[in-house]
Amino acid sequence: MSLRYERNIIHIKEEEQKCIKNFPVLIGGCGIGSYIAECLLRMGFENLTIIDGDTVELTNLNRQNYVTDDIGVNKAIALKQRLISINPEANIKAYSEFIDRNNLYNLDLSCKVAINALDFSSDIPFLFDEYMAQKSVPVVHPYNLGWAGFLTVITPESRNLRSLHKEHHAFEINVGQYIVDRLQEKNIDTKWLEDFLSEYGKIAMDSPPPQLSLGLYVLSGMVCQLVFNIATEKEIKVFPESYYLSLK
Repeated sequence: MSLRYERNIIHIKEEEQKCIKNFPVLIGGCGIGSYIAECLLRMGFENLTIIDGDTVELTNLNRQNYVTDDIGVNKAIALKQRLISINPEANIKAYSEFIDRNNLYNLDLSCKVAINALDFSSDIPFLFDEYMAQKSVPVVHPYNLGWAGFLTVITPESRNLRSLHKEHHAFEINVGQYIVDRLQEKNIDTKWLEDFLSEYGKIAMDSPPPQLSLGLYVLSGMVCQLVFNIATEKEIKVFPESYYLSLK
């Protein structure tokens, strides 16, 4: 095993380490995707494509993987620089543009698993899922719940997230209610999450969901384990099944 990954031993077998090295992962959205990308890279995934047209703002620094000097810089470019500083030999491809109806079909988005951390202010995330389904690529949907992480996986055979879309409601509220319903089915206490959704519902049409760095750290680990399981052909759960980890 490479000296870089020597401390992965026992947790990750040598053949698994070799398997994930060149396993191509696409990360759409470098907000939530910023720590996920670094976690994947440090684990040994060295073939990453990242895409985001947004720039780093001061309000991102409470949770996203950027520093003060990155403010005003495109997120994908800033993130690529950080990733390359960690592993200069990694294959990091960065697109400094938003995914839209035009470039979705023209960009080189070749991958074996995609992470959909796109902004649900439009239908682009749904189109992204559908495009990946056409290519038989599983899509991971991660959600930072502040004190917890939640994710689900869309495959060509599974239901898609359009089934959660409702008129006159912010999509994040619909996802939040879906999470509450799933957790209650398993007799997991959801009061704190219901209280959050109630408060967020008052500002949801004008504001993106409040998030904490803690939730993103938890979520990044969850996503990395799931991508590792996909890459090494282990069994995973798909939508409407889900994964949830809370520190609340």
